[in-house]
Amino acid sequence: MVTRLSFAGTVGRVFVWSFLLCLVVVVVYPLTWMVLNGFKTNAELFGNPFALPLQWGWDNYAAAWNRGVSNYLTTSILVTVTSTIATVFISAWAAYGLTRVNIPLSRTWAAVILGGLMLAPTVALVPLVKMFQSMGLYNTFWALLILYTAFRIPFTTFLIRAYMIDLPREVDEAAEVDGASRWTAFWRVILPMCRPIIISVVILHILFAWNEYLFAMVFTSGTEMQTLPVGLTSLMSKHGTDYPVVFAGMVIAALPVVVLFFACQRYFIKGLADGIGK
Repeated sequence: MVTRLSFAGTVGRVFVWSFLLCLVVVVVYPLTWMVLNGFKTNAELFGNPFALPLQWGWDNYAAAWNRGVSNYLTTSILVTVTSTIATVFISAWAAYGLTRVNIPLSRTWAAVILGGLMLAPTVALVPLVKMFQSMGLYNTFWALLILYTAFRIPFTTFLIRAYMIDLPREVDEAAEVDGASRWTAFWRVILPMCRPIIISVVILHILFAWNEYLFAMVFTSGTEMQTLPVGLTSLMSKHGTDYPVVFAGMVIAALPVVVLFFACQRYFIKGLADGIGK
């Protein structure tokens, strides 16, 4: 009986590891193929797309950078960083008020905020375009900042609120006894205790803002305000026959978020597990 159980356990482990290995190949291979094709010429790409480059050079990456990727990257970084800070700060402050302060009808307000999750961006496009045009915000940095922040606040508030609910109330009482104001207690006590979920929502928002396409396409009309997803589409339309340059641009666009995720994946998984599990 023990031998059979041991054999079954070994088979199960082999199956799990085989499945994970296949999953790694499915995820890593396309990325590797994209990076390698960024070093090739068109002749190499069409002649043998799965072979290694004959010459390793950075000409395609330099060409992609000079053909607009540098501007797209700058815009994406600016919009992503500012919208992340605004979203996380507003959501954390809202979650603090809903969980740590005796606000009348706090559950109703929480339901109202979370109700924003049911609003599909596509439904609001037409009125938002008209509103932003009337306010003079269309095709500006502020349009993307407002949209990226507003549409992510409900989900981010939901995650941070779920984490804050189980924080001990004695912490607030101790801060009040020490003479700390609400702001001081939030900034110096509660927020540091929420570090795992804060890191998680930061990564989630960065992934959203970095890859968002619909708002960036609709609310920007000039090349100066295009983010990476829209800019890469423009690059493909202008230089569609020069595929190695397009692949190089894709690699430049993907590299920052890939590095960020691998650097913070431990905190990301822990924060989501603690926040959603509560």
